[in-house]
Amino acid sequence: MFTNKNILVCGMAKSGQAVAKLLHELGAHITVQDKKTDITWTCDPSDFNQYLGRDPDGIVGNFDIIIISPGISVYAPFVQKAESLGVTVWGEAELAYRLCPCPMVAITGTNGKTTVTTLVGEILKQHNPGTVVGGNIGTPLTELVTKLSPGNIVVAEISSFQLETIAAFKPAVSAVLNITPDHLDRHKTMEVYISMKARIFENQSPDDVCVLNYDNPITKKMHPPGRVVYFSTTEILQDGVYLKNGNVCATFSRNPVLIAHSQYWNDGEVQILPISETRVMPENALAATALALCAGASPAQIAHVLKTFPGVPHRMEYVAELDGVEYYNDSKATNIDSAIKAIESTNRPIVLIAGGSDKDLDFTPWVKTFPGKVSHLIVIGETTQKIVDTCNNLGFNCYKCVKTLQEATDLARKISKPGDRVILSPACASFDMFKNYEERGDIFKSCVRNL
Repeated sequence: MFTNKNILVCGMAKSGQAVAKLLHELGAHITVQDKKTDITWTCDPSDFNQYLGRDPDGIVGNFDIIIISPGISVYAPFVQKAESLGVTVWGEAELAYRLCPCPMVAITGTNGKTTVTTLVGEILKQHNPGTVVGGNIGTPLTELVTKLSPGNIVVAEISSFQLETIAAFKPAVSAVLNITPDHLDRHKTMEVYISMKARIFENQSPDDVCVLNYDNPITKKMHPPGRVVYFSTTEILQDGVYLKNGNVCATFSRNPVLIAHSQYWNDGEVQILPISETRVMPENALAATALALCAGASPAQIAHVLKTFPGVPHRMEYVAELDGVEYYNDSKATNIDSAIKAIESTNRPIVLIAGGSDKDLDFTPWVKTFPGKVSHLIVIGETTQKIVDTCNNLGFNCYKCVKTLQEATDLARKISKPGDRVILSPACASFDMFKNYEERGDIFKSCVRNL
């Protein structure tokens, strides 16, 4: 398929290098490009022609295919030029899909992707030990696909950036967990953002399934071409997964298993477990249950993992308790809705550390949740003035501004009281001060442990 093709791979981060290495092994002639020249190589760069330290505008017409990293917008001038010349432009997810020999479960949404993807992966490993997890969650899909056979299952976290560059991408089971404002600095409008999320199911057939959030007004109105399975924390559904009398329950009008036939399923309602027995947020537990059922897992397998799942790093991750004050790392809360969920997750008074790089979001809904929940707000990062202005407009005055995460942590220690919860939940991206949200969260944990 790719032998002797001339392919340009743009962006030499983890996924870009994985793409270049894979395509070289498949016999393609590879040119790699990045605006930077100081690349930390995880493969042999001598295998590729290198075009570093500059944009590829002048060379895009020389290639059969261009693969761009998720960090490169489809609106970049060189991408637009390539498409005008008829050059195929894909992302890493599209390439991986075309080489993947086994069924794929693909998960997108504004919030909860990483938790749900990890959960589904753990559940399906109980059902099929050949299950692998990758995509936006960490391991590039192109690092996985050549090691797989038809008997495996891929569980993939897919971002809206990755969905910009799909063509044939077609998971057997897809999910849109929720949609709230995010990445508007990239997508410009909510309409475009919603349309990108909807691309996860655009190529599905009537035999495929899409899991949707019944409680989210945007996802509830979506119309995938295949079968829809809903989940809801507020409604008892005739066909889906829901909470009833404190239990996770499922009812399906017909067998939901699409990837592998299973003998366990009976008509009528099945109780999975009491929601109180898991530390996972109810919305994420229900979504993972729906996806796992559709991929062939049994209720018993789902219940076991939900009971024992410890959570994922940087998402309401418990760090320590000092002098009766709990510290939580929620660095992955890079948008308003995710940060609101952190505030709503506890009845304890909150000392909140927030702020970061601007994604062109409106902080008003977030600040409106503060009264009665957030006792003090500590603000850092380039969005400081924007957050302060929103607080002043809404009459919330219990805030202080600092320059570093260390200062924020030290101040939180001073002003918190026994029974409080200190939460780093930024409601912003991390790129103004940190490499990514993981680095931000790790530094916060280090600051707390040094107190």
